[in-house]
Amino acid sequence: MRLLLTTSQGIEDLAKAEVESLLSQLGVSFLVEEKPLDVEGRVLAEVGEAFYTDKKGRKRELSVATYLNERSRLLHRVIVEIASERFEGISEDESERALKRIEDFVASIPVEKYIKVSESFAVRSFRKGEHKITSVDIAKTVGKAIFDRLSRYATPKVNLDHPTVIFRAELIGDVFFLGIDTTGDSSLHKRPWRVYDHPAHLKASIANALIELAEPDGGSFIDPFCGSGTIPIELALGGYGGKIIGLEKYRKHLRGAEMNALAAGVYDRIDFILGDATRLSEYVESADFAVSNLPYGLKIGRKSMIPKLYMQFFAELAKVLEKRGVFITTEKRAIEKAIEDSGFKIIHHRLIGHGGLMVHTYVIE
Repeated sequence: MRLLLTTSQGIEDLAKAEVESLLSQLGVSFLVEEKPLDVEGRVLAEVGEAFYTDKKGRKRELSVATYLNERSRLLHRVIVEIASERFEGISEDESERALKRIEDFVASIPVEKYIKVSESFAVRSFRKGEHKITSVDIAKTVGKAIFDRLSRYATPKVNLDHPTVIFRAELIGDVFFLGIDTTGDSSLHKRPWRVYDHPAHLKASIANALIELAEPDGGSFIDPFCGSGTIPIELALGGYGGKIIGLEKYRKHLRGAEMNALAAGVYDRIDFILGDATRLSEYVESADFAVSNLPYGLKIGRKSMIPKLYMQFFAELAKVLEKRGVFITTEKRAIEKAIEDSGFKIIHHRLIGHGGLMVHTYVIE
C-alpha cells in the first residue's frame, strides 16, 4: 500500500522521521520518501500489511492509515494513493486540453477496486501552481471520470456533503495525484481542542515541528508569546514531563489559551502567566527551552515596532535561557540582528510554509 501524506511545506523531513518512528512500532516493512516527484509538503510511505491480535486471540488486519491518523502530530492528511502522474506542460495547456488530459488519465484507472457498489462518493480537489484551471474544474472533471467508470458496473451514488468514500485529486505544478482520503474533510492540524481562535494562531503541525527542532529533554519550557496556547498545549498532549509555561501579554488571549488547555485536558500541566515578553526575567528566573511564534506583520499592527520589540525580547531571553530556543517569523533582518546582538548563535535555519507565506525558523543557543 502506498500512502500519500500531506504536511506543511518545509517540515517534510520531520514528518518523514515521525512516520518512520510510528511505523517501526508496528513491526511492518516500510519505505518513506520525502517530496515524492519533487512535490513539497508531501511524504510518500510504502507500507506492508500490519496485524494485531484481538481480545479473543484472533489475528486481525490493522489499518495503517487509521493508525497514522490517530497518532501523527505533524501530518495533515493520510491518503491511500491510487495513482500519480507527471503531466509535462500542463500549466501552459489551455483549460480544455488540461482537463481532457486529467479526465483520460482518471478514466484509465480501475477506481472500482476502491469503492463498493453500496457506497457513495465525492471528489475533493486541491490545486497549487500556475494553471488555467481551478480546483473546482478538477473536482468536476475527476468526478465525471469516476462516475462514468463506475457506471459500467452499477449506478454510482454521489453524495457531495456526506460521502462514504472521498476521492482526493491533487494537481501540484505538473504532478497529479489521485487517492482515497482517509482523514475526511477536516485536516488533522485542526485540533478538536481549539475552542478559542487567536487571529494568527499557529497550525498544530508547525507547533510540533518547532518542538521537535527544540529537542526538549525534560527541562523547563516556555512560550513567551503563547497566544491561544498552541505550542504549550501540543507539548503537554505529547506527554512532556518538564515544567511548561505560557506567557501572554493580552488577557483576552491568555483566557483563550486557558480555555483551549481545558478543552484539551492539559490545563493542570501548564502554568499560564499574564505578562510582557520584553520583561521576561521578571516572570521566570530561568528556562531550559523557549519556543514561540513571534509577533510579525499583521499580528503586531505596525511593522516599524518589530525591530525594537525583538531587540528587547532577545535581550531579556539572554538572561533566562539555559539551552535552546526556536522561533518563527517573517522578519529575517530584525530577528537575526536581535539574535546576534543578544549573544546567541544560530545553529539551524529553515523556511516553513505558514498562512500562505514562507516564514523563517531559527534554532538558537
